[in-house]
Amino acid sequence: MKDTQEKDLSQYPEKEALTAHPIDELIARRWSPIVFEDRKVEREKILSLLEAARWAPSCFNDQPWSYLVFDGTDAEALEKARQCLVEGNRWARQAPVLLLSVARENFAYNGSPNRHAQHDVGAASEDLVLQAVEEGLVAHQMAGYDAEKARREFAIPEGYTPMAMIAVGYPRHDDLRDLDEKTRARELAERSRKPVSEIAFAGKWGASYGE
Repeated sequence: MKDTQEKDLSQYPEKEALTAHPIDELIARRWSPIVFEDRKVEREKILSLLEAARWAPSCFNDQPWSYLVFDGTDAEALEKARQCLVEGNRWARQAPVLLLSVARENFAYNGSPNRHAQHDVGAASEDLVLQAVEEGLVAHQMAGYDAEKARREFAIPEGYTPMAMIAVGYPRHDDLRDLDEKTRARELAERSRKPVSEIAFAGKWGASYGE
């Protein structure tokens, strides 16, 4: 048991997905750690994450996404963002950067409701978190924050919906022996997903497509 734990610790933070079918390395390596190095994230890398988000697909190319960036340049704003996090996401207060994704709920070209807006913001954020892997960073998306408090604190207007807080930073590469047992177990736990046969249907609902 000790040898297994030491092996896991030596490999951390890499937890490449054990996939049933081939996928790109960036996707396989992407996961959501909760511990970060005490290290500033370069502005150039933050801009690369946002550039990746900018090139996501969207309905009618409406690009309904916006991101609030809290990189520590404005220490007060970063602290306000940290205070929006729920207690269960206290760990994210140690991240050097927080982002807040926001969806514009109406189409820009005609003002009608865009039911795909939140989907498209999710697509942009997936580009962002994959670019983080490429940059040697990790980006952990969170629903656990006070969206109404964020709206008030950061003057998010009506017609725009705060979506996810995203913690960004460099992952720790040392061992985790200084962490409490629960946190360490969470970080080292095996990753898992439902099989393709449970998420893809052939032609009609419930007709499994896959293995």
